[in-house]
Amino acid sequence: MAEGSSAGPATVERGTRPAFLPNELDSTVFDEAFLRQLERLLLLMRAPVRGGLKGGRRSVKRGQSVEFADYREYALGDDLRQLDWNVYARLEKLFVKLFVEEEDVTVSLLLDVSRSMDSGRPAKLLFAKRAAAALGYIGLASEDRVAVTALGGRIARRQIALRGSGSVFRLLATLSGVASSQGPTDLVAAARHAAAQLTGRGLIVLISDLLDPQADKVIRELAATGSELVVLHVLSPDELDPPLEGDLRLVDSETGEGVDVTLDVATLDAYRTRLTEWQASLADLCARRRATYVAVSTDIPLADLVFAELRRRRVLG
Repeated sequence: MAEGSSAGPATVERGTRPAFLPNELDSTVFDEAFLRQLERLLLLMRAPVRGGLKGGRRSVKRGQSVEFADYREYALGDDLRQLDWNVYARLEKLFVKLFVEEEDVTVSLLLDVSRSMDSGRPAKLLFAKRAAAALGYIGLASEDRVAVTALGGRIARRQIALRGSGSVFRLLATLSGVASSQGPTDLVAAARHAAAQLTGRGLIVLISDLLDPQADKVIRELAATGSELVVLHVLSPDELDPPLEGDLRLVDSETGEGVDVTLDVATLDAYRTRLTEWQASLADLCARRRATYVAVSTDIPLADLVFAELRRRRVLG
């Protein structure tokens, strides 16, 4: 995936419909064929969610809509209007008609915009925005509501929730405008602020490098909202396998503080071991909180992330 140029938005005619994409998200990544493939997918949820509006997501429970599903025996308190008198005439038993219920779900895409997300090639933040664009488009195509929230500083900047595939241009323009925070980020405070803005249960997708001393608390805060949580843990290839050696001074991208280190084979081996243990601890925490943890490198092609990794992890289906 090549990084987009700094030029302004472009309009490209593909087939019979126009495709508008901010250059930063790269029209070669989000061409019409790719978008049509995304339309076949659905963001999966473990449990049904009741929303205020009827959406395009079918529930496993039964409600009152236009599509008949099944019968069950009448119980005291059931709506008498749902009794099937034809069945009563044949069996002399009361049965209630059940219908498939379609539900309204809000997909909250939480993007970590701390300074550390600027590193990597492509930058982790750009990768995060591309992943969010793909997931957001899938949500819009299935009539879910989609909201983008940037976690920076101590606050969460939440954009208005969008709905319907016709809102994809606004989604992409919103993501294109997301920029990294200029100062230090308190990811716990920002996540708590984001949680306070949620209404009802839904699906939260956190996309972050989790390079915060209290990353585990961030996961616990979001999992405690009652919404289903997916943690997309994004690291660059250089972070996963540093191409460094010798005497170096490492500088914190947010605080500017530095530390002098000597990187030899033993030090790099110890780093990789600790990294593996850290990722395993985050995966274990997510499992205990009934969240889904997906560790990815920014060099994975977006199509592989969406159609292979996220489907394998049952985030998409």
